[in-house]
Amino acid sequence: MDHPSAPTPGSFPTEGRSWGETPGSAASGRGAIPGPAGGSTLLTGIGELTTNVPGGPGTREGDPTGLVTDAVVLLDGGRVAWTGPAREVRDAVGRALGGRAPDATVDAGGRAVIPGFVDSHTHLLFAGARAAEFEARMAGRPYEAGGIRSTVAATRAASDDALRAGLARHLDEAARQGTTTVEVKSGYGLTVADEERAARLAREVTPEVTFLGAHVVPAEYAGRADEYVDLVRGDMLAACAPYARWVDVFCETGAFTPEQSRRVLEAGAAAGLGVRVHANQLGPGEGVRLAVALGAAAVDHCTYLTDDDVAALAGSWSGAAGAAPGTVATLLPGVEFSTRQPYPDARRLLDAGAVVALASDCNPGSSYTSSMPLCVALAVREMRMTVAEAVWSATAGGALALRRDDVGHLAPGARADVVLLDAPSRVHLAYRPGVPLVGAVWKDGVRLPPR
Repeated sequence: MDHPSAPTPGSFPTEGRSWGETPGSAASGRGAIPGPAGGSTLLTGIGELTTNVPGGPGTREGDPTGLVTDAVVLLDGGRVAWTGPAREVRDAVGRALGGRAPDATVDAGGRAVIPGFVDSHTHLLFAGARAAEFEARMAGRPYEAGGIRSTVAATRAASDDALRAGLARHLDEAARQGTTTVEVKSGYGLTVADEERAARLAREVTPEVTFLGAHVVPAEYAGRADEYVDLVRGDMLAACAPYARWVDVFCETGAFTPEQSRRVLEAGAAAGLGVRVHANQLGPGEGVRLAVALGAAAVDHCTYLTDDDVAALAGSWSGAAGAAPGTVATLLPGVEFSTRQPYPDARRLLDAGAVVALASDCNPGSSYTSSMPLCVALAVREMRMTVAEAVWSATAGGALALRRDDVGHLAPGARADVVLLDAPSRVHLAYRPGVPLVGAVWKDGVRLPPR
């Protein structure tokens, strides 16, 4: 959230398409996923392969990250066709391709391969920048001109083409750092027309569009928050729902009360949208427990948690087999890095049995980074996560937060979203922070061209 002034993957429903594909009808944002198309690629010589598939070929028993050494990955038709140890490659590839040879072979040269990052929380559609605000904050100086409302003003004034260009630039930046699935929120328009425009433009590049009309109360509704909530859950929701898959709210002191948040979220759910919540970023509150009570897919930030909050998050995953998935705690370490606020305690959540995702929260105010590798490094260094937990949370955890079973892992049938690291191990993502370690990215089986 911008400032106002490891368990194993489970089974869950999937819908929508990852960014980078050609969207279908704009009004069908919650429709079925067409299968990606593409040729076949054989990645050989992989020193260390993270599949996030426990029990797969060549994995160690009890390893939720499905780590395979001296491994091979076969991509075919935009999907993963096979993963496993190199010693099994001849027979496995022959079976998977029906005897035909792969169209291309890439030798990883002993380097590591991981699933593409799944960034489940971003605010990428905006105009303007707030570098002066950041500089003042780092120097301990007040900065009266900053805050979300300055971004709202710039975004309202920007043309569609300018917003598209900025969004495309940020998506390309993220992809070069290994992100292959991304969620994008509205929330910098805060009028019916501007929020509809944001949702519509976001839907051009991703099915994971979140309607965040309840980001803050805009200046023109100062002192009339309930009236603004009525607008959000009425005309604004009606305009944005055709393009969105999710509804979100900033449930925090100074933004929206738990009751106002409930009204927005229940209206969104009634319109067919999944529920997400920003909560417990700035202090303790009821937002986390509200999210769990409403069956939210994710509650994000989770910086200030009581024992009851942690128990609620962990308990949401303790249902019987086949029950609906619980609520993911999405942690956003880029925010704390950029604001010098306390980091969330991921270790406490994980030890209690909660499911954790990592995301960038890329926004111009409190976390202007699109780097999931940076988030992994911060999670290990500052939030007491192991490297394995952090990489899982940035891939499979993000997929769970988006209720997606086709991304975040490399099981046969999953989307062929693959990252080749310029390093022998995933450990280097935390061991060498700030170093560009993404050597190549495949999205739906297609290798992104080098810069």
